[in-house]
Amino acid sequence: MKKSVKHHISTKLSEHKIPELQKPKEASFGHFASPVAFSLAKELKKSPNQIAAELAEILHDPEHFDSVEAISGFINFKLSSAFLDKFATQTLEKGFDFAKPKEIDKENILLEFVSANPTGPLHIGHARGAIYGDALLQIGRYLGHNITSEYYVNDAGRQVYLLGVSIYLRAKEDILKESVEYPEEFYRGEYIYELAEEAVKEFGREAFANEDIINTLSVWGKDKMMVEIRQNLDMVGIKFDNFVSEKEVFKEWDKAKAKLDEHSALYEKDGKIWLKTTEHKDEKDRVVVRENGEPTYLAGDITYHKDKFERGFDRYINIWGADHHGYISRVKSAIEFLGYDSSKLEVLLSQMVALLKDGEPYKMSKRAGNFILMKDVVDDIGSDALRFVFLSKKSDTHLEFDVSDLNKEDSTNPVFYINYAHARIYSLFEKRGVTFEYAKGIKLPHMTDDEKELLFTAMLLGDVLEDAFTTRDVQKITEYLKNLANKLHRFYTENRILGSEREDVYLKIFAVVALGLRVGLKLLGIEAKEKMQRGE
Repeated sequence: MKKSVKHHISTKLSEHKIPELQKPKEASFGHFASPVAFSLAKELKKSPNQIAAELAEILHDPEHFDSVEAISGFINFKLSSAFLDKFATQTLEKGFDFAKPKEIDKENILLEFVSANPTGPLHIGHARGAIYGDALLQIGRYLGHNITSEYYVNDAGRQVYLLGVSIYLRAKEDILKESVEYPEEFYRGEYIYELAEEAVKEFGREAFANEDIINTLSVWGKDKMMVEIRQNLDMVGIKFDNFVSEKEVFKEWDKAKAKLDEHSALYEKDGKIWLKTTEHKDEKDRVVVRENGEPTYLAGDITYHKDKFERGFDRYINIWGADHHGYISRVKSAIEFLGYDSSKLEVLLSQMVALLKDGEPYKMSKRAGNFILMKDVVDDIGSDALRFVFLSKKSDTHLEFDVSDLNKEDSTNPVFYINYAHARIYSLFEKRGVTFEYAKGIKLPHMTDDEKELLFTAMLLGDVLEDAFTTRDVQKITEYLKNLANKLHRFYTENRILGSEREDVYLKIFAVVALGLRVGLKLLGIEAKEKMQRGE
């Protein structure tokens, strides 16, 4: 719809570049506004007001617009009922695909997210990045991009070995009743006891007679945790195309190191090998090989990103926790030293979450020890509510919410409020005894401003999706859905729908609104409800 309006304007003003159409802050000003007069003022040596007035006369076309007005240098467009009706019919005919663009600069993208250490179940901080990444994945694919999702399994290094130690010591103390001494970094929580109990059953008590079993327990425990992590992700509808093993990636470290050497990226000092990251604005150079000859975690990431870039994607997106902010420059530096374009790597940060319940801090999981499990919160409020709330603010900003609010059945609970709007429309069609197919055959006559505004808003989803994906601001979709639901509820309250003279007009408009709500929610990983029961 917006692109059609821009195309029409461009044919009228072919000698001038048309700036992006804007949505006026006040609905009374029109559906779209153009600041083109300001950009032409210097070239034409006229005031923006004069240019806008002249262009408004040229651009007026009853087929597209009810009015084209010059206001304070802007050109404001009010769309005609016939134009909106044409797009409403097209929208209903396309169904789920109505918001897909006809053309797009398609990109092949590798999207890595979650990548939590396989040393414990997913906590609520992991969940935010997981849900954000999955929403970005679904929106991008809907728009036509080729996106591969990937989970980097950190199955090498000290953290996995420590998991084996933790299982071993818990088995010795709690099951075999022996006295043990725990390292400071020991993984705590009931899940370690569960693993220890299962390990004793699987390997036998005699296997714990000495520490030889620790390496076996590390791999075994890691595999068990990856099964649980996948189950945690399944709870919120997240699946990955690829799981990449850090241990397997590390096998290619020597090749990555050789390539860094080719570009004079490394030097030795104090028995360590350093990467010259300060040459790419890092605050200091970084160690990639320790004194004992063991590669650091950074070496693994360098090798992994070499592998990524060798796969030839147009763009690489990583979603990391906010605590990795300082890590970005060193990884980008390594990419440059490897001979690749680091601007192709985009790192998005996901902030932690503060959870409340009835105004009090949400209780830590006994099973996890010192953090809130994602599974517990999903069991408490459901996947839909968790996904929506986590996508309601920019991912790199702090998020705090009270889960008790998500059990309310009023406008303060956005998931309920939006679903209620969708179910309300389904109820109208059910009472009328027709399906949504019926709405396609309705021709809309001249519409009131309120009718136009509701229909116009419902058909803006495509523009919202493109903007949200381009800016990576998925919260723009949740804001849009809340706004659309609010307009629907207000219109429903202020107008008699069934039995009115404009019943068919309302049904067609409402069918488009329902489709906008349904598609928007679907791309956020939420199934819109057709019926609402008290307590849902």
